Amino acid sequence: MRQTFMQRSVLLALGLITTGVAFGQATQTAAPAFDVASIKPAAPGQRGRMIRGMPGGRLNVTNMPLKELIQLAYHVQPFQITGGPPWLASESWDIVAKPDADPGPNQMPLMLQSLLADRFAFKFHKETRELPVYALVLGKQGDKTPGLTESKPGSCTQIDPAAGPPPMPAPGQKPTVKPCGRIMMGFNTLDATAQTLDQLATVLSRTLGRTVIDKTGLTGKYDMHLEWTPDESQMSRIQLPPDAPKPTFDPAGPSIFTAVQEQLGLKLESQKGPVEVFVIDHAEKPAEN
Repeated sequence: MRQTFMQRSVLLALGLITTGVAFGQATQTAAPAFDVASIKPAAPGQRGRMIRGMPGGRLNVTNMPLKELIQLAYHVQPFQITGGPPWLASESWDIVAKPDADPGPNQMPLMLQSLLADRFAFKFHKETRELPVYALVLGKQGDKTPGLTESKPGSCTQIDPAAGPPPMPAPGQKPTVKPCGRIMMGFNTLDATAQTLDQLATVLSRTLGRTVIDKTGLTGKYDMHLEWTPDESQMSRIQLPPDAPKPTFDPAGPSIFTAVQEQLGLKLESQKGPVEVFVIDHAEKPAEN
């Protein structure tokens, strides 16, 4: 597995997010696949979840439910997934998968899709439904958005996907490399470098539990920073290990809606719009091996 996919997966598992590929049907022709894979139920009471790439293109998954694997393989948000058996989110799996050769960049999501189709008999279809959404629009100042800093050439470092991500900074230290095109979201913070507002909308969707559509009309790439205090609904979507302490936030801090308006000069408006929904038609528990 290339480190780019490993990093995306780990960030998602930790409650952080970065942009990725759009999802497609698992039965696409000539989809890359693992050569061998071992899948077993996770030990009862096991704590912590991880998906990790290993040298040679191997994939190690620890204690992850099928629903989260679907999210990673197809890059869909939890609220876009509907249907499926009751155990989809309640039962977890350990997986060790190996390809016959090291896959090329961006192949791992497709290989995971093939694994789900082969071993979990996973089938789905997509529908477009009219659902509540948030529209990301310009604030009162129009296209004058002082909270958005347009990224300039040389202000960030282009990262070669084949070389893997830059090292993460130690706690309390600033990163030594500012990669272009990255969004990292924590429980109550967001940092973006050279990202479009369409990509920002995609990331906000996960925190808000609803599709966000960019209607600003701005097409540039921006550096952005947001800080807010999560509400109860956002806190319910934070996934923590069972023994981890619950994070605390400043109760007087702004909501994410206020933060978007005051810190970026944008606004989130509640509307209805088309949402692509991932409808699960069939899934089976895999035979152990």
